[in-house]
Amino acid sequence: MSYPQYPKHSQSQAPLGQERSTMKASLFRGAPGRVFMLLCMMYFIEYIDRVNLSIAAPVLKQTLHLSNTSLGVALSAFGYCYATFQIVNGYLGDRIGPRRMLAISGLLWGIGTIATGMIGGLGSLVFARMCVGLGEAGTIPNATRAMTNWVPSAQRGFAQGFTHSSARAAAAITPPLVVALIPLLGWRGAFVALGCVSLVWVAVWWRYFRDDPRTHEGVTPAQIAALPPYAGPRHRTPVPWWPLMRRIMPVTLVFFCHAWTLWLYLSWLPSFFVGEYGIALKHSALFTSGVFLAGVIGDTAGGVLTDAIYRRTGNLNRARRNVIVAGFLGSLVFISAVFFVRNPGVIAVCLAAALFCLESTEGPIWAVPMDIAPAFAGVASGFVSTAAGLAAIVSPLAFGLVSDLTGSYRLPFIMSMGLLVAGIALAFWIRPDRPLQATPNSATRTETLGAHS
Repeated sequence: MSYPQYPKHSQSQAPLGQERSTMKASLFRGAPGRVFMLLCMMYFIEYIDRVNLSIAAPVLKQTLHLSNTSLGVALSAFGYCYATFQIVNGYLGDRIGPRRMLAISGLLWGIGTIATGMIGGLGSLVFARMCVGLGEAGTIPNATRAMTNWVPSAQRGFAQGFTHSSARAAAAITPPLVVALIPLLGWRGAFVALGCVSLVWVAVWWRYFRDDPRTHEGVTPAQIAALPPYAGPRHRTPVPWWPLMRRIMPVTLVFFCHAWTLWLYLSWLPSFFVGEYGIALKHSALFTSGVFLAGVIGDTAGGVLTDAIYRRTGNLNRARRNVIVAGFLGSLVFISAVFFVRNPGVIAVCLAAALFCLESTEGPIWAVPMDIAPAFAGVASGFVSTAAGLAAIVSPLAFGLVSDLTGSYRLPFIMSMGLLVAGIALAFWIRPDRPLQATPNSATRTETLGAHS
């Protein structure tokens, strides 16, 4: 693959020392801090609603008399709409702004979660999970769009890593939470309660957030000065679809390799511990939580590391690529332990280390769309999220099919290992240091897209 000659990435023309002085602390102070924490809360809540079915899966499997293959269909149903509507919802967010789009998304995934508690069989379960997927399809692209305007350029890796840490914190907390709620409310009541929490977040988000931080009464002039130029809704500017897709495709493919393995964890880890080691559900929840806790730390650590490399070297390409390669390589080494480790405690530690390494790549991966095309961050992130949606469909289903055919919960990990190797190779094609430019067309002017101050 060859690239046209782009100018050097210019987002760091402002003194790095000045941006470093406002590093991290500004993300947790004042109105920008409250907006950032609202986004973290969104990631946390939506991931509870995303993975709660996998925790309750052994109960639903018995109640609804499902095979592993049927359960895989239900677990992958989330990904049908999640994959299909990523680019669409990202495009809409670029047009109408993340305030409206995230509110609509929250309503949809909250209603879908409540509907999961009212299902009568496999068909209605699939429909409810598709509704959750439809709502959550708009979240990451539009949260990225919001952060493009609310987060200083030199903090993008940390911001993306920390928000995804919130998601993994939810993945760690959800197993004991759902296991605790089921005896109190029943599995149906548990889903209804969790869906209502999502609707509360929607109300708070709509009341507090504004697309342009300069129109928010709580933002100070000093905070505005630290933010990048406002990239408003693109009502009239056409999306440069082909150049954008060509530039964002390498990171999209890398994230597919990441997401395949992640969805193996999200969908099948509790069943892996139950089916392969005969661990009781409540104990498997503790093992699962411990594994995902490592992912929480990995997300933030990767974001901090990629920003630190960038500040030290000024080389954006190296800052993103090297963290991705190291993370995939570490995950590959530790995940191979499933084939020769038989002690459940040891395998839990190995899987935790593998997830830590895998999740350390989230920050640099999700910073790339903001680096390449901040003016179209919603659409660019939509491409990347589509990869996650496709993985959400195929990975759980593939695990269920292979485990049914072979009787083993270990063999599906081979596919993840192969994709991690592919991801390492693809990472060398990512070029975040080359911001997207429009090529001359029939218009009378050439417009630079995603230019940085």
